Amino acid sequence: MKTSETNIHQPDSRYAMVRLGLTLLIMTVGSSGMYVVSVMLPAVQAEFGIARADASLPYTLLMLGFGFGGVLMGKLADRIGVMKPLLIGAVFLGAGYVATGFSGGIVSFTMAQALLVGLLGSSVAFAPLVADTSLWFVKRRGIAVAVCASGNYLAGAVWPPIAQHFVETVGWRQTYIGMGIFCGVTMALLACSSARGRPRWPRWLRQAPLRVRQRPCAT
Repeated sequence: MKTSETNIHQPDSRYAMVRLGLTLLIMTVGSSGMYVVSVMLPAVQAEFGIARADASLPYTLLMLGFGFGGVLMGKLADRIGVMKPLLIGAVFLGAGYVATGFSGGIVSFTMAQALLVGLLGSSVAFAPLVADTSLWFVKRRGIAVAVCASGNYLAGAVWPPIAQHFVETVGWRQTYIGMGIFCGVTMALLACSSARGRPRWPRWLRQAPLRVRQRPCAT
């Protein structure tokens, strides 16, 4: 039984494939913040009565927050594993969307986007997940990392039309609040489903030189 349990959580195992699928979903949900804000901008600009340049500032600061947050969350994931940063990101992403929906002006809108959605929310859904995925694959590491990273671009294909539909039907504020509840809960549940920390590498692979562990094994 112990041997079976150990084999399950080794690199390239069935569990690694399941975890890759969960990671793809997490990245698709968590990366939504990077793509929906541009859909909301025309409605936000009209309601707040601001110039286009001012309305574009939240996106600029969101992306800066995403970049710096990726470094912060990556360092945190190195120390304590990826699950807790994912849970932190889920909380702040959901809270950031809800706070954006209740924002009273462009300043509060920008702060919610830059700090909550960008720095502490969506940032956990890229670099830390790519790094974690690379630990779970040896033979198929390249394709696994590619599948994982594609979640970011899948989010860019999926979320804008969804956001556009709800902006036209219920308004941008209600859309953000609904996304906050959905993304926060969904991302947290997916993170808990991939609660295992790091893979249990076989003894022969742990003892192998670094150059052997970094290249695919012969089939």
